[in-house]
Amino acid sequence: MSAVPESFLGAAANDADAQETREWLDALDAVIANEGPERAHFLLEQLIDEARQAGIDHPFSANTAYVNTIPPDQEERCPGNLELEERLRGFMRWNAMAMVVKANRLNPADGGDLGGHISSFASLATMFGAGFNHFWHAEHEGHGGDLLYIQGHSAPGVYARAYMEGRISEEQLLNFRQEVDGKGLSSYPHPKLMPEFWQFPTVSMGLGPLMAIYQARFLKYLHARGIANTENRKVWVFCGDGEMDEPESLGAIGLAAREKLDNLIFVINCNLQRLDGPVRGNGKIIQELEGEFRGAGWNVIKLLWGSYWDPLLARDKDHVLRKIMMDTVDGDYQAMKANDGAFVRKHFFGQHPKALEMVAKMSDDDIWRLQRGGHDPQKVYAAYHRAVNHKGQPTVLLIKTVKGFGMGKAAEGKNTAHQAKKLTDDDVRGMRDRFGIPVSDEQLAKEIPFYKPSEDTPEMKYLHERRKALGGYLPHRRTKADEQLKVPPLEAFKAVLEPTAEGREISTTQAYVRFLTALLRDKEIGPRTVPILVDEARTFGMEGLFRQIGIYNPEGQKYTPVDKDQVMYYREARDGQILQEGINEAGGMSSWIAAATSYSTNNRIMVPFYIYYSMFGLQRVGDLCWAAGDMQARGFLLGGTSGRTTLNGEGLQHEDGHSHILAGTIPNCVSYDPTFAHEVGVIMQHGLKRMVEQQDNVYYYITLLNENYPMPGLQPGTEAQIIKGMYLLQDAKPKAKQPVVNLLGSGTILRESMAAKELLEGEWGVAAKVWSCPSFNELGRDGQDVERWNLLHPTETPRVPFVTQQLDKHAGPVIASTDYIKNYCEQIRAYMPKGRSYRVLGTDGFGRSDFRSKLREHFEINRHYIVVAALKSLADEGSVPAAKVAEAIAKYKLNVDKINPLYA
Repeated sequence: MSAVPESFLGAAANDADAQETREWLDALDAVIANEGPERAHFLLEQLIDEARQAGIDHPFSANTAYVNTIPPDQEERCPGNLELEERLRGFMRWNAMAMVVKANRLNPADGGDLGGHISSFASLATMFGAGFNHFWHAEHEGHGGDLLYIQGHSAPGVYARAYMEGRISEEQLLNFRQEVDGKGLSSYPHPKLMPEFWQFPTVSMGLGPLMAIYQARFLKYLHARGIANTENRKVWVFCGDGEMDEPESLGAIGLAAREKLDNLIFVINCNLQRLDGPVRGNGKIIQELEGEFRGAGWNVIKLLWGSYWDPLLARDKDHVLRKIMMDTVDGDYQAMKANDGAFVRKHFFGQHPKALEMVAKMSDDDIWRLQRGGHDPQKVYAAYHRAVNHKGQPTVLLIKTVKGFGMGKAAEGKNTAHQAKKLTDDDVRGMRDRFGIPVSDEQLAKEIPFYKPSEDTPEMKYLHERRKALGGYLPHRRTKADEQLKVPPLEAFKAVLEPTAEGREISTTQAYVRFLTALLRDKEIGPRTVPILVDEARTFGMEGLFRQIGIYNPEGQKYTPVDKDQVMYYREARDGQILQEGINEAGGMSSWIAAATSYSTNNRIMVPFYIYYSMFGLQRVGDLCWAAGDMQARGFLLGGTSGRTTLNGEGLQHEDGHSHILAGTIPNCVSYDPTFAHEVGVIMQHGLKRMVEQQDNVYYYITLLNENYPMPGLQPGTEAQIIKGMYLLQDAKPKAKQPVVNLLGSGTILRESMAAKELLEGEWGVAAKVWSCPSFNELGRDGQDVERWNLLHPTETPRVPFVTQQLDKHAGPVIASTDYIKNYCEQIRAYMPKGRSYRVLGTDGFGRSDFRSKLREHFEINRHYIVVAALKSLADEGSVPAAKVAEAIAKYKLNVDKINPLYA
């Protein structure tokens, strides 16, 4: 730590006229003193604008001094009882610590290490206290409730508060991170695991900030469309300064500013530490974040120093102290809080004689009490008050804290703070003494007891009074919407159920658009439908919706679109229904999540339809898809231009052959790969009934095609089989002793199976039955479920998988071919009827550009390979000679020496 040079005092070294500079500064001081900071800010803005108009194009800094944004004389005073709040915080700190430490002293034979975190809540406790006591509204009459994105690693502190409130029992605290038996508490915020408590999963870092921005925007959308009054609600987002390195954390801050989301408040806990060490050891993360957020158009409030610093800063006429504050890097700030007052005196104030003189009459203990702003309840209250009353911009609070605050030598300010969960007895006693917990040494010798005052104490009365004033307790999650909506019957979608007219061809994407158009006409569900696009409406044939329902824009349409003379012109509107996210899959998914969980967050059922290139869905935003499962989302994801061989000319990064494998990893994602329009209609109408009428916690992933062909129409009676995943599309009437095969397929390649049927019957004397399998994932899940039931019920009549039921009465080998990798169809191999062979064709390998026919030949999934696979299966069982297989290979000119497409 180098000393501050004497030269920093007075005028800058390159100042050509120090007297003139002093006069300008005196004039500014006079304006501030006599007319206030707003007038001074206005004048400075005018001067800067005038300078730019004059050609001075050097950029001005987006940073302010390394001091609090709100001066002491402008702080809104906290109306609460700070003494009682401090005692309550101490109890919560203690219980949070006890919960984690007790869990990690259990079952040493079983590893004795359940994990958990103490230091994050230790740094956040004051900020949480201010919010819970004074700002965060629960849902109650006249208020929809504030939405809290809680910093994931601070979950123990939230549990500790809920325990004090009587919402969580001591038994649950004792079962922290022990959830299997249903009595424990989840490690982090997980709505799936605690469905009436946590609203949002946030510990997958970066996703919370991103989802919260689109959540705040969705509240504005609901209000603009007249669906819900959301104007008094706020979205509060707690992040760590290290978390802001995640690209998603800052990825949408421009959107928040552009749409003036003044219902959004970011609280960045700047304890200057990541999980392993300093965030910016050589720099200043707070200054960096200030520049990024202010540059993006946010209102920035910095809270760095506690009240004990105010007298020192007031005496800092020469800005000696401010200069030291600015010049000290974060790595050194961390060292200050990892040591003691003597260390701070020597290495911080010791950087300049005048600074040392300021603290000459202060003891080392006095210096140690110079806290960071995030641990000062009055200053936190003032910062929050300023944030909630700011209009026209989102606000970010950059609040400086100490990681592991109150944990003493065990963790406070140390690189190891994040991992601290097994405190020694001395460390525990140190925390007890520091926060005044009424627990004796005798009690500590037996265990680390939780502490909760009796309900008639001033502390407990105050705790409940504050939450009553704010409408109830938080966090709290609604599991079902109060309203009940009716889904249109299947007949309402006859436009996609009937066969196409002779000579007419459509794609399943067009079928989806027809279904959506019909749904939008429904008086009940239509207004609740939320089409979401990421700049591909014309690709998917959805541009007709632009004029019909409009694109949401809070400022309307200030320009005349170039295509205004066309029927389907690009129309933006304040009450537009479409969410057009631009080229932004993560944003599209975040908007979809906000709409898909609206039943919970807004007590309004919304039905989002988000369509995108299937390759740019689960692969690109898979973590968000997993979070959607955790949040019990309900809605439709549509993977357009799906499959590895349907998208001509686009190449490796656009061709999807594995999204259904990824979808299958999410337990509450129901996925389908339909071939025909009627399958799309049946699946989507059934999905609506499950998600809207029954309020089931599932969401649907449906892949769509851009390939046009005739549609055969719905065969009455097959609806339930379509939903289960498999039905007989084309039967065969084999002659006596004629070989028979069963051809399974989905998506576009089912049509290759249909063509293979004609070849087998016309050229090879083999009868073929064609099965449409809209979901190998659902078939596989059904089979696994049956296997599990049979395993656990050995004395009862075995159940039979649906695949087995369907194929049991249809003899012959089974050949499955899809536009997906082989693992997709391999899921049902175990459920073939006994004695039946099963052969799978798939698109393993990287995609590439070419015509569809060439791609299907390359991946060995076209009609010719299906024929050869069928003949080989028959030859293996002795129904046809092996020479026939060789004959077919020669007839269709298959290159037997080409490299396996997996490696090509």
